[in-house]
This record gives sequence, structure tokens and C-alpha cells, in this order.
Amino acid sequence: MGVNVNILFKKRKYMTLYIKNEKKFKTETKSDLRSPAIQIAKILKEQHPNPRTELNHSNEMQLVVAVMLSAQTTDKKVNEITSKLFGKYKSWQDFANADLMELQSDIRGVNFHLGKAERIIAAAKVILTQFGGSIPKTLADLIKIPGVARKSANVIMQELWDIAEGIVVDTHVTRVSNRLGLTKNQDAVKIEKDLMEIIPKEYWRNISGAMVLHGRYVCTAKKPKCAECVLNKICPSAFKV
Repeated sequence: MGVNVNILFKKRKYMTLYIKNEKKFKTETKSDLRSPAIQIAKILKEQHPNPRTELNHSNEMQLVVAVMLSAQTTDKKVNEITSKLFGKYKSWQDFANADLMELQSDIRGVNFHLGKAERIIAAAKVILTQFGGSIPKTLADLIKIPGVARKSANVIMQELWDIAEGIVVDTHVTRVSNRLGLTKNQDAVKIEKDLMEIIPKEYWRNISGAMVLHGRYVCTAKKPKCAECVLNKICPSAFKV
């Protein structure tokens, strides 16, 4: 059976135009998102001018440990655990010298407590041997610490020193940013990249905490409180979820 060259050529031409237009569409869409993204960032900053983590801590070490424990666990549960934990372990040396099984028992209640205990002990040893007992202040160094990935590193830098090298993306930020139409991704790394491209760096510190609080108390997973939301006039998902 012969091939109709004209039809094949037309199909290829159509596909080429489609791909070009698709790329153009994506570029224009990302550009168009910058204006509403900035508006959202400004409104959230007015609503939460100084957002802070709800993880209880009184020093740098306690925050780092609390952040490590918070993965896949609510802040409320972490605070319950650390209220006793920090009375027993008061330094990185205490954690480095901890008995693994005992520490696992001490943090029982947080999800994945067995692995987290191992990583806390390993993190304490790295901080003592590689960083002189002090928490490093760069993302590149922080992610060298066992149990500290990019999201945790962003939280630590922003909470301790108001340094924003990125945007914190947790389950709340994932949900809120999708509902606001700022991203279509579900992967945290991709979402952070999307947000960093459309939100000016001056807002990164604030929007990280503000969007977490907004998702936790207003734009909840079930029955979001759209009537109370300061973004309901510009949110494409308002009153539709």
C-alpha cells in the first residue's frame, strides 16, 4: 500500500505548528501568572506580616530536630513529643550519644519514628564533626545533614535567620498553589520551581509561611472556608471545591 506524501506532509506540518504553539502557550501562561502571583503574595503578606512556624523551639538545635520530626507528621503531634524530648536531650552531643532504641522510644508517636531516630543521631554527629556544632547557614551545607532535605533546609534558614533561598512547599502549599492556579504540578520540587519563577524573591520568605498558615486554617483540604478567604475574589477555585 502506498503512502500519500501530501497527507503525511500536512500531518507533520500540523504537528510542528502545534508544538510551536504549545511552547508559546506555556511561555505566555507563565508570564501571565506573574501579575496575579504578585497580587496574591501582597495580600497574604498583609494577612500574615510575620508568619512563623508553629513548631515549638527555644534554640537552633530544637528547631532542626523538630523540623526533622515533622515530616509526614502534624506540628501538634511533634510539639507533644518534643515537650519531653528537649528536656532529656539538651545538646547535639546528647543526641550524638543517644541510644538508638531509647531515642526511637522517646519519639514514638511521630510517623516513621524508627528511621527518624537514626537520622537525628547521624545528623548530630555530622553537625559536631563537620560544622563545629553549629548549624550551617547555606542550603548547600544544610542538605548535607542526614534527614534534612531541601524543604527542611528552607524552613530552617527562613525561621532562624530570615534567609530565603527558595520557597517552602509542603502539603498545604501544594494544595493552595494548585487551587490558586499558580501551578498544575503535585511534585514539591516542580511546584517550588514554578512559584520561584512567578513570585519575586522579596516575597519568598513571607509567602512560604503565609501560604502554610492559609492552607492550615482557611484553604483546608476538606470544606475550605472560601467565605472567610481574603483571596476569594481572585481565586479560580473559590466556592467550587
